[in-house]
Amino acid sequence: MSRTSQPFFNGAHSGVLPSYEILKEEQEVAVLGAPQSQAPVTTTVINIRSETSVPDHIVWSLFNTIFMNWCCLGFVAFAYSVKSRDRKMVGDVVGAQSYASTAKCLNIWALVLGLLLTIVFIIIFATGSLMIFQAVSQLIKDYGGY
Repeated sequence: MSRTSQPFFNGAHSGVLPSYEILKEEQEVAVLGAPQSQAPVTTTVINIRSETSVPDHIVWSLFNTIFMNWCCLGFVAFAYSVKSRDRKMVGDVVGAQSYASTAKCLNIWALVLGLLLTIVFIIIFATGSLMIFQAVSQLIKDYGGY
């Protein structure tokens, strides 16, 4: 190796090209030359599929089908979840993501609609039973009992 000191980076305006040393390995490769074998070069391509996790929301869809199935949104979400799982098994990641996105949207709507309608029915039931209790007590008070 040369012991002369050279700047690592010469400025663009200096006009002097740096001198590079040829490494020993590069010299050996240059001496050996091209491969002597005339056999055809074969290449092997290995396709490695990345394990992209596509959630199919099948458990959520099953829950909505059993408990929050207002307007059959839970059942439709379950169908899309099954389609997403099928696409994932075939290897169609884009199709699986599309079906999973639709299933997620339907699950959200089924859950929100189911909770709202359940709360509304509880409020109606509570106020209805309170009104019936008041009406019965008013009737008893007006007619003085039996």
